[in-house]
Amino acid sequence: MARASYYKSSQDGTAKTEAVPDRHTERDIRTAWERFVTSCQSDAVRPRHVRDDILASWQRSMALGVDAGTRASRKLGDENEIRLRRKRNAHLRRAASAAFRRLEPHLRDARSILILADDEGVIIDAIGDAAVLDHGQDIHLEIGGEWDEKVVGTNGIGTVLRTGKPMYVHATEHFVEGVQAWTCAGAPIRDPFDDSVIGVVDLSGPPDIFRRHNVALVLAAACEIEIALAEQQRQERTQLLEAFLQSKYSQGDSSVVLLDRNGRILFRRGVDDSRVAASDKLMVGHKLLPDLEAFSEKDLPRLLPPEVQAQGLERLMLDNAYRGAALFLRPDRPGSRPAPDVLTISPRRNVREEAIRIVGSSSKMLEAIELAQRAAKVNVPVLIQGETGVGKELFARLIHSRLGRPDAPYVPVNCAAVSGDLIGAELFGYVDGAFTGAARGGRPGKFEQADGGLLCLDEIGDMPVDLQAYLLRALEQRAIYRMGDSRRRPIDVRLVAMTNRDLRLEIDKGTFRRDLFYRIGVVTIEVPPLRDRGGDILALFEHFSAHYAEQIGRPQMRLGDDAAALLMQHGWPGNVRELRNMVQRLYLVAPGPAVVPGDLPPEVRDGVAEAEAAALDGLLGENASDLESIEASVIRRTIRAEKGNLTRVAAILGISRPTLYRKMRQFGIERG
Repeated sequence: MARASYYKSSQDGTAKTEAVPDRHTERDIRTAWERFVTSCQSDAVRPRHVRDDILASWQRSMALGVDAGTRASRKLGDENEIRLRRKRNAHLRRAASAAFRRLEPHLRDARSILILADDEGVIIDAIGDAAVLDHGQDIHLEIGGEWDEKVVGTNGIGTVLRTGKPMYVHATEHFVEGVQAWTCAGAPIRDPFDDSVIGVVDLSGPPDIFRRHNVALVLAAACEIEIALAEQQRQERTQLLEAFLQSKYSQGDSSVVLLDRNGRILFRRGVDDSRVAASDKLMVGHKLLPDLEAFSEKDLPRLLPPEVQAQGLERLMLDNAYRGAALFLRPDRPGSRPAPDVLTISPRRNVREEAIRIVGSSSKMLEAIELAQRAAKVNVPVLIQGETGVGKELFARLIHSRLGRPDAPYVPVNCAAVSGDLIGAELFGYVDGAFTGAARGGRPGKFEQADGGLLCLDEIGDMPVDLQAYLLRALEQRAIYRMGDSRRRPIDVRLVAMTNRDLRLEIDKGTFRRDLFYRIGVVTIEVPPLRDRGGDILALFEHFSAHYAEQIGRPQMRLGDDAAALLMQHGWPGNVRELRNMVQRLYLVAPGPAVVPGDLPPEVRDGVAEAEAAALDGLLGENASDLESIEASVIRRTIRAEKGNLTRVAAILGISRPTLYRKMRQFGIERG
């Protein structure tokens, strides 16, 4: 049976020729290519009509010794080699699967195929039009095909890998003659962990499918894959930390780095210049060892850098699955102490403020700090989630301090504090006469003020849903439009969004856009509540105590054992803010030098059970004759106690979320 081909002419005559490059231009590019490949001094040739990126790739191809007369690319030698490569890139294939499944139905009759290649340009997945997939086998545009520039010259996979940026390669722009009957558009896939290029997504087909906006399609697919990769990595990191914490090796203050199964550092504890001389070799994200299953502990001295001295390596299991390993380091500084549990953020330049100190050595806090520091290295939006009072703004400042630009602006905006009518003007600015009351000459918005730095949107869950579309467009286009203006204004802004709400619930309720959630949540940092931070409670007390002792000018107060026990038992619904305010109150009213239980506030001193009993007695005494009022009061109090987290409220009350929403509407209860 004859194979259908789209490579000689359009079968149905429906191709929109106005979207295809001009035939004269294509002929000129063909002529330029012929002169280029036949010239003995290719570096001196500056062909007209040839884009700079293509010309640079031609020059690389010639320098690599690629034969321009080649009819096809190469393919890996045997099926076992292909199978091993696909297995090695299982994480990339898994991350791409959702995007590929969504696009596959649209490609079947579109004379197009979508290709996934690894970091060496080897194709590991391909979907789309069956006839085009079939025809691609002639040039090894199939699973196992090798498309690095050193193999086949300029093409939409290899050239994207070499340049690290999205681009299209059309027809005679290909360096190898046998591929010039194709058009392709590729986009790099970057590892969210370290921003390295780990693959390419490519759209290929016959020349008449060419549209310059094909690049936008593969760029969107690459972005979706990167989001899926980030979620994979977050889950792997969490599972590795859980495996470590459940192991017998988590106790003590040893210097330790946690490695994933590929030997890459995901977490470290007690590794700094005061303890380990080679701490700069042990940065999070660095691939320290080869795949952990490929060697034994006796191989460590040979595999580790000479500066890194290890005491041992323990493999970690969770749910009967191998998660990675803990590498214990030998401290090599005499008199070394445990790593400090205070991270200092210097004051911003030209801003009158004190240094910020983040206190915490609990595992959840260290994980959040490590993730924030890593996120600062990659130019992606960050979502910081946590209850009121946990210190989310400190993590925004931490990310800002790691941008590497001393003068980078830091612009905070509280979305809940600006009225819905004005928040658009506040964020995007406006021009003269944009609305009644607009300042003469207009005014730039927060996005423009944050250009080159960080924009922090607090309480983003309170942003009006109609404005969220404009925020999404600004993030996608990296540009804004002032209100009342059609002029596009490019911006370079790092976005950090913060919320104490469960945005997934807001999506279900229709008050937050799903696409915006996935755009701002490329990296999500969960700041733990104080009740989950164990020993950090006493460390924070000491920190605030030293601060207020210096501020007020009195000796620092000591915390008695009984008072310390009460602090550890308290639930801290107000989190770190509640603790800070309590310490400030002690310095104002406690006679001290030692803090005793009688100095503590009633809610801390009397314990949770007594406080709840008193609240219930007051509730029943106040509304004993009105059951609906009792029910409404219980719901209001629970919402306040849980800081508006309706999932926990429903669980505590023993009702479903839909029932909770119905009762809130019935009693006129607002979430806030």
